Amino acid sequence: MSTGARSILKTSLIVAVVAFFGTFGLSKLYWIACEKLFGIKLEQGPAGELHIAGMQVDVSRTVTVEFDGSVNSRLPWEFRPAEVRMQVHPGQIYETHYVARNVSNAPIVGNAVPSVAPSDSSTFFNKTECFCFTEQLLAPGEAKDMPVRFIVDPALPKGVSTLTLSYTFYPNDAATARMTAALQAELPHPAAP
Repeated sequence: MSTGARSILKTSLIVAVVAFFGTFGLSKLYWIACEKLFGIKLEQGPAGELHIAGMQVDVSRTVTVEFDGSVNSRLPWEFRPAEVRMQVHPGQIYETHYVARNVSNAPIVGNAVPSVAPSDSSTFFNKTECFCFTEQLLAPGEAKDMPVRFIVDPALPKGVSTLTLSYTFYPNDAATARMTAALQAELPHPAAP
């Protein structure tokens, strides 16, 4: 293996390790942000389930949450939800996953943009953990599991029985360029004649 290839592999591994451990740190920061910025205090119930402090779980009501995923045509990724639908009780925190895969031969950074339909009910759908808040780096051929934790507010109007959570991934050209430049800087340069 050439020195340049070894350097690229080393940099890629460092980025992967930092991203892996950064994900766990972001989870704690997200909990703090929920409480300090949005006034949402998360608690763990007796059975280990998460709920928002002061919010009652409405076990008499079931809401269908559908999941959708797409990618912008300029992003050579595959992206899909791990499950297409879930039955939830308002007030209870649930977790689902999306899977993204880079099908190109170059590392690429992407960002996800979420939306909830119907749009007038989006304020009743709260994400307590979401991959859409961070740049996502995928190496060539890499697949990544991306969790989402959410809660449907019990104040959701009674006439709404289905919500759809959609994500669209877009390429982040600036972040990809930064990462590519960092990798190029690590490569050995031929000596000038």
